[in-house]
Amino acid sequence: MATQTERKPSLSSRIVRAIIEAVYRWQGWRIEGDLPDIPKYVIAGAPHTSNWDFVFFTGATAAQGVRPNFMGKHTLFTGAMRNFMFDMGGIPVDRTKRANYVEQVADEFEKRDRLALVIAAEGTRSSNGEWRSGFYHIARAANVPIVPAWVIPKQHRLGFGPAIMPRESYAETLAEIARFLRSKRPDFSRYKVLEAQAQRLIEEETHG
Repeated sequence: MATQTERKPSLSSRIVRAIIEAVYRWQGWRIEGDLPDIPKYVIAGAPHTSNWDFVFFTGATAAQGVRPNFMGKHTLFTGAMRNFMFDMGGIPVDRTKRANYVEQVADEFEKRDRLALVIAAEGTRSSNGEWRSGFYHIARAANVPIVPAWVIPKQHRLGFGPAIMPRESYAETLAEIARFLRSKRPDFSRYKVLEAQAQRLIEEETHG
C-alpha cells in the first residue's frame, strides 16, 4: 500500500476542505451524539442516498475535531491526484494484490496512531437497506470498534452512536447496530430492512 510522508497539505485539498466545511455550516446541520474519544474506529453510516454524503459526513466529523478517512481505488493515488487524495483522508486499496482489501486496511490501522474510517455500509445508493459486511470484517481484523451513524438529509440532522466492539458473530453485531438505528428512526424503512437482515442472519447461524 502506498504511503505518504509528513508535509503540509496541498493547497487544493485545503481549499476543498474549507469549501466543504463552509457548505456544511451554511446548511445548518445538527449533530446528535459525539464521536468517541478514542484514537481508532470505523464509522458505519447509513443511509447512503447521495453524492453529498461525503460533504456532510466530512463537515460533521470536522465539527467534532476529527478528520475522517475513506477507502479509494489505488489508481486514484497517482500523478497529480496523489497528494490531494491523501490530504483528503484517502486510503488506497489495491484489489489486484494478493492481500485482500480488509487486510490492507487493517494494516493501515496498525501503522497509524489515529484513524477514523468512514464507510457507507450499504455499499451503494441503490441499496434496499441491507448492509454489506466489509465494515465489520475491517473492524474485526483491526480490533477496533464500530461507531454507527444515522442521517436525515432533508432535516439536516446527523447522529453518532456508541462505540460497539464487533462480536464474533456478524449477525449479532449487526443486530446491535440495527437496534440503535431503529431507536433514532423507528419508522425508517431502510433501518427496518437492516433489522430484518440481522434477524435472518441470526436464524441462519442458529440453524447452521
